[in-house]
Amino acid sequence: MKVQSVVLPVAVFSTLGAALILPWMDPEIRLDVGLHGRGPHGRVPPPHHHKMGEHGRGRGKGHHRGSSVLLVDDEEDKVSPMFEYFEFDSSQDFVDMKLASLSDNSRAIPHRYIVIFKDGVTDYDVGMHQDLVTTAHMETIAQLDPGHSFFDATEGMHHEGISARSVEGGIEEMFEIAGSLRGYFGYFTDGMLDLIRESGLVKLIEQDSIVHASDFETQTGAPWGLARVSHRERLNLGSFNKYLYDDNAGKGVTAYVIDTGINIDHVEFEGRAQWGKTIPSNDADYDGNGHGTHCAGTIASKTYGVAKNAKVVAVKVLRTNGTGTMSDVLRGVEYVVAEHRKASGDPNFKGSTANMSLGGGKSAALELAVDAAVAAGIHFAVAAGNENQDACNTSPASSKKCITVAASTLSDDRAYFSNWGSCVDIFAPGLNILSTYIGSDTAVATLSGTSMASPHVAGLLAYFLSLQPDSGSEYYTGSSISPEALKKKIVAYGSKNLLNNVPARTANNLIFNGGGGSLDSFWNSKCDGCEQEKVSSSHGKADDFESESLMDCLHSTSHSLFGEIRNFLDRLDLI
Repeated sequence: MKVQSVVLPVAVFSTLGAALILPWMDPEIRLDVGLHGRGPHGRVPPPHHHKMGEHGRGRGKGHHRGSSVLLVDDEEDKVSPMFEYFEFDSSQDFVDMKLASLSDNSRAIPHRYIVIFKDGVTDYDVGMHQDLVTTAHMETIAQLDPGHSFFDATEGMHHEGISARSVEGGIEEMFEIAGSLRGYFGYFTDGMLDLIRESGLVKLIEQDSIVHASDFETQTGAPWGLARVSHRERLNLGSFNKYLYDDNAGKGVTAYVIDTGINIDHVEFEGRAQWGKTIPSNDADYDGNGHGTHCAGTIASKTYGVAKNAKVVAVKVLRTNGTGTMSDVLRGVEYVVAEHRKASGDPNFKGSTANMSLGGGKSAALELAVDAAVAAGIHFAVAAGNENQDACNTSPASSKKCITVAASTLSDDRAYFSNWGSCVDIFAPGLNILSTYIGSDTAVATLSGTSMASPHVAGLLAYFLSLQPDSGSEYYTGSSISPEALKKKIVAYGSKNLLNNVPARTANNLIFNGGGGSLDSFWNSKCDGCEQEKVSSSHGKADDFESESLMDCLHSTSHSLFGEIRNFLDRLDLI
C-alpha cells in the first residue's frame, strides 16, 4: 500500500449541447408527393437507373420536372425526383407534432443534422441510402433560390466558429460505432429532411448543436480529492492530505479523455500521455483550453491521479476555443471504440476507460453512441452536469450503461451546482480540485464541476481494471470484467449515506478505492463497512500545526469544528 501526501489554483466548467429529435411531420407542412416507383423486384435501383433532368450543379435554379414540393413557412423547397426510389415504411406509427424548440436556439447549428440508421441495416442499404441522398440533395439545391437560408448556413460560419465543408452541404461524414450504431451528419434543406425521415432505414434525426465550456476562474484550493476517495470516514487533520493506494494501479489500462485535448508533454504524465485524434476539422493537436488536461491529470497523473500508472489518450472533440459539435463527439466515441478493439489483442492490455466531462440537453444520438461503446467493452464515466437540476434531463448523463457522476465537497455535501436525480450513480470529489493544466509542462490549476468529479471515477475504473484477480486468485474468472459488472461493484463498494444535501431519488454514495488494502471484498461482491459512516483506517503521521488546540481535535468528526480547522489552514496557506 502506498501513502501519498498531496498538496493540492473555482470553476464551474459545464458543457452544454442542445439536441432535438425530429418528429414525423409538422402539421403546418404540406407535402405534395410525385411518383414513388420502385425498381425491379421491389428493390431500390441504383442512382444511374434514373434519367435525370438537365439540372445545373451548385447554387442557382435549374430545370425542374417531376419533383416533390415541400412548403415550409411559405418557402418552397423543390425536392429531387431521385426520391421516387425511396422505399417508404407506411407501417410506422408516427405522431404529428411541432418541432420541439431548443431552450437556447443559439446552440442549434442551422440546417445541420445527425441521422441515425435503424439497427440491423446492411452495408448495401447504407450505401444505397448514401448514394440516393447525395444525388437527390445536389439536385435539390440546384432548384433553390440564391437567397435561400440553406446557403446562409453553408456559406457562412456559425458564431461559435463552426462552418460547413462546402457551400453545397449534403452528407459530410458517415460514422459507425461498435458495428451497431451507424449514421451520418451533414447540411440539408427542410424538404430533404422530411424525405430522409420517410426512409424505412432511418431511426432518428437530431439537429446538430454546439457543446462548449462556460467561463471559469482559478483560485486557491485544497489537497482533499484523492484523500477522500481512499477513506470511508469523513476527512480530518490526520487524513485530509493522505491518499492510500496500490502503487500498481493503472498498469495495462488506457484511459481515453474525450474533451479539449491533453498537454501530453506535462511532466506529471511521465511519458504515459499520447495524442490520439483531433476530431474538429482544421483544429490543432494541442489543448488550448485546459479542461481536458485537468481531467487527464485527475485520472492518471503522478501527483494528482487516481490510477498513477494508466496511459491517457487525448481525443479532442472540443475546439481550442472551447466549442464543438454533437456530431464531433459521436466521432470521438467512434474513434475510442476502434482503438480499444485494436488494443484488445495485446496480452498485457487490461482494458479501456473513457471520460466524457461534457453534455447538455437530451440527445438520443449521444446516448446511443455511449451505450454502443459500453457494449463494446469501454468502461465509461460521464459528468452529471452543473445546472443543479435532474441529471435525467441531460445527455449523456441519462445513459443507463455508463457511470453518471455527481460532485461532492470537502465537507461531504453535494456541491451546490451538481445535478442530481435517479440517473446519478455515484458521487466523487468535484469542488476545488487541483490537477494538471496548460501553459507549461509543470502548470497546475484548481477547477470545480462535475467535470472534475467524473475523472475520479474514470481513474477508479482504471484502478480496479488493472488490479483484477489473476489466475492464482480464488476470484479469478478467466476473462476481463465487463463494464456492467464493474459498474455494479463500484456502486456497491461506495461509502453510503455520508453526504449532506442530497435530494430524494438520488444515490447517497461516494466512491471508494479500498484504501490501498485488500480488495477481496470488492472482487467477492461483498462490501463490508459500506453502510457504516465511520470505519477504522490507518493514517500516516499528522503534519505539525501551529495551534496545539487544533491538534487536540485531530480525530474529531464534528462538521462545524472541521470547518473551523479548514478555515484556519486556508489562512495559513497549508492546503
